[in-house]
Amino acid sequence: MSRPFSASVALGCLMILSAVVARFMTPTAHLSDRRGGMTLGTAVPEQFGDWKEEKGRALQLVSPENEVLLGKIYSQLLSRTYVNSNGERVMLSISYGTDQKKGYEVHYPEICYPAQGFQVLSNVRASLTTRLGTIPVSRLETSLSNQRYEPVTYWATTGDELSPGGLDRKMKEIEYGLKGVIPDGLVFRVSTIDRDTAHAFSVQDTFVNALANVLNPASRQWLMGLK
Repeated sequence: MSRPFSASVALGCLMILSAVVARFMTPTAHLSDRRGGMTLGTAVPEQFGDWKEEKGRALQLVSPENEVLLGKIYSQLLSRTYVNSNGERVMLSISYGTDQKKGYEVHYPEICYPAQGFQVLSNVRASLTTRLGTIPVSRLETSLSNQRYEPVTYWATTGDELSPGGLDRKMKEIEYGLKGVIPDGLVFRVSTIDRDTAHAFSVQDTFVNALANVLNPASRQWLMGLK
């Protein structure tokens, strides 16, 4: 067998092997299919603890993306305003996507807020403690024309796990991919219109804890990464 012919055969075998490996290493199963038709609207109650949805008063919630791209990136969106007996209001926004492949990842507040005219004054990593575990969160201070001050707390999940973002998120996507699974993901955001940042974050933590206490285990892991 001539050397050029042997090289051609070897190259052909490598190409076939690469195609087979790529076929079997490409995720095909969506993790979202295992959730049994769970929806944000039913998972998050309209009333819990000292909080209830305020339907008669509309506060402007920052959209996670412009309307043209919403349907392409997200499969579910939930935006509500809640109020407690003290008159404190929390705006809740959850953006959920079934496919975290490149181009379809959920978008983060530090991107969508400036895109809608806000200035991000600070952005720090923190921990939100609940009786069921700790959630790694990002805390943002935002301002719109120095008139609307809106502190924001948010976290993200990849699949069933909390994902702070960046390399951590990519590594989780790879882990799921090696299992042949396409992970879903969401951004869970709470915000308050308040010039007192410390007070705003305290109210937001109280709200999240109250919600965590009433979610069923499957919804809690889906939305908060907590078992």
